[in-house]
Parts: sequence; structure tokens; C-alpha cells
Amino acid sequence: MGIYEPAEDSHLLQKYVRQQAVGRVLDLGTGSGIQALTAITNPNTQLVVAVDQDSEAVKALQEKIKKEKLRKVQVRQSDLFDKVEGQFNLIIFNPPYLPQDKGITDQAIYGGKKGWEISERFFQQASGHLFPDGKILFLFSSHTHKGKIDEIIGKNLLLFTDLEQQKLAFETLYLYLIEKSLLRRELEKKGIENIQYFTHGKRGNIFTGTIDRSKFIKKHLPLRKDIVKVAIKVKRKESQAVQRMENEARWLPLLNQQGIGPRFLFHGEGYLVYEFVEGEDIVDWIKTHSKDKIQTILSQILEQAYRLDQLGMAKEELQHPQQHILITSCQQAVFLDFERAHETKTPHNVTQAAEFIGRLQQELAEKGWKTEVQEFRQAASLYHKNRDKEAFHNLLNLLQG
Repeated sequence: MGIYEPAEDSHLLQKYVRQQAVGRVLDLGTGSGIQALTAITNPNTQLVVAVDQDSEAVKALQEKIKKEKLRKVQVRQSDLFDKVEGQFNLIIFNPPYLPQDKGITDQAIYGGKKGWEISERFFQQASGHLFPDGKILFLFSSHTHKGKIDEIIGKNLLLFTDLEQQKLAFETLYLYLIEKSLLRRELEKKGIENIQYFTHGKRGNIFTGTIDRSKFIKKHLPLRKDIVKVAIKVKRKESQAVQRMENEARWLPLLNQQGIGPRFLFHGEGYLVYEFVEGEDIVDWIKTHSKDKIQTILSQILEQAYRLDQLGMAKEELQHPQQHILITSCQQAVFLDFERAHETKTPHNVTQAAEFIGRLQQELAEKGWKTEVQEFRQAASLYHKNRDKEAFHNLLNLLQG
């Protein structure tokens, strides 16, 4: 494999390591050790941990340290953070950043099939090893796809400053100074760990994380496991949905008391946190389950919609329930997304849910559902006029047809 020898990228990074090294420093992918040995020359540095996955690089640096009787530096073999413990004030990473090529077999220089895969792994793990005000010095090449690197950094709730660019014959080098966003610091302070980007919605992004039950203060919302997976809904910068996020945070605790929605945990400006729901899209779920189980789930959906009606609340998202209802492995229907929920004297949650069930006529007929859609819709219309318990049960009974 060989040890990566210092080149233009190493010397560019070295210049900033001299300035930024402080406290506990981690030099990840140390190679020849140039950054680690530079870091210990800064009097503000207390300890440098130099890491490389290549045993030859580790052995060579250990011998150099012993020969020159250098202090404040430790060397260990690890694939990224696998054997790294603790947090650091500065993490240095000059990753392999070239896209994999038929002529390239040296792991010291290629960063994956597209060049950014190793960097993506790094950013998914880095925050857990960084003090709240810690920083990352990260160097990469235009061959790595700058737009993708910027996207990965943002999706990990990190911020970057472009310190310097250096144009070479066939590439441009970029050196970033990276730190945690204020949001990430706040979430981690509240005990959320392992924060990862999950998906995006119309107005925000969804992240996942984990939280330790023993650290959660609100005893009136007991959690079922010691370590709970959570979803973090975050308003995108360009979105004007802060009020809708706050609206959902206002409704969820009330709905939880009625057995509706994901378990709400807490919220802050521009974000809310609730227990993550592992489940399957309602339409996909129907395709693989029996008539009896489908009837049970559809009954749950109507019953929850009825409770919403009784609360005098319009969910709105029930207009497209296939995007806002998940079926868990425990055969529970969970309603998601209450951003547009609002009070009303004329709620229509049951009728919207019934209309959705009517649109599933073909899928339900294949499972042996015999109720006529027209009859079902007429029952829903009758309920809409009266909104009483008897009319609702008449509608519910038609699901057993």
C-alpha cells in the first residue's frame, strides 16, 4: 500500500495546523505523521492522537517518535474512528479523495467509487468525537466533487468556512474549517447522539438520532426503551414554516393523550423531536397482508380520525394519507405530520379517511373486501351531516363486509 508522502495538499494543511492546534488534537489518516508532528509544536496543544489504518504507517511513526523522544503524541491503528475514544478540540483530516480508477489501487489516495464515500463516513461519525466548540480542518480536491462535500457537511448539521483554495495543474485543493451548527450543539446538549440525515419533506429536513431514557427529564412521557431512536424535524433555511413547526409541537402532546401520532419529546426554535416510527407506507403494507389485518388497520385509521373530529381539529394531511400514515410491525397505524392542524367547528377527518379507503377499492377487492364503495361513501356522507357516534359505528361496521 505504501505511506502517503507529503505533497502540496499536506503543506497547505500544515500551515493551518500550526495556527489551529489546541488542547486535544486528533490527526486522522496521519500517513507520514506530518500534521501530528506539526500539531505538537504548538504550545497550546496538550495531546495529539495520530491514527492510520495502515500498519506500516503506524509502525514508522511510532519508531520516529521513539527515536526523537517526542512527547504529547500517541499513535494507534484504526479505520477512521473505530479505535478512537474521547473528544477533541481539533480533528485534522486529509482524506483519500480521488475517485476510484482502474489504474488506482492505493487506498491512501482514492476515497471510494466517486471519491467522497470515505469523507461521508467521516462526517457521519466526527461530531461524536468533537467537543461542542471543537473544529475540524478538512482538505479535499475538486476531483472529489465540491458540491457533494458541501451537501454532506450540511446534512450532518455542520458549518464550514472556506479557508483557502490552491489551484494546481489538474485540480483545485480546498481547505475547510468546520464546526458544529448551533442546532447540533443544542440537540447534543439535550442528550441526542448519533444524529444522521434521514430524508426531506416539503418544508423541512428529517434527521434521526438516539436519546438515553435516563437523561430525559419529562417523567410524564415515559419511554419504552433505555435507548430510543428519535426523529428530528428541522425547518430548512429557505422555508417560512417556523410557525407550522410550533403548531405541530403544540398539538402533538394533546394528540398523544388520545393515542394519536408519534410520541412527542421536545421542541425548540425551528425544530421538534419525537420518537421515531419504524413502519411501512399504508398502501405498500396492504399489498402484503391479509384481509383481517387490513380491516383492523383501516378500523384504527377511522377511529383515530373520529377522535380528531371529536377534538374539533382538522389534520389536513389526511387528504393524502398514504404519505402520512405508517403501519408498524406491531400492526399499529400511526398518523404523522400535524404542521397544518387547526381548530375547526366542521372537522372532516373521518370523511377524508373514508374517501381514501374508497379509493383503495381494487386493492381491497383483491383481498376479499365485498362492501360497495358507493354504500361506504354514503355512510361517510351521513356521518358528515351528523358527526354522531351511531353514524360513525355504521361506517365502521361496513369495513367488516
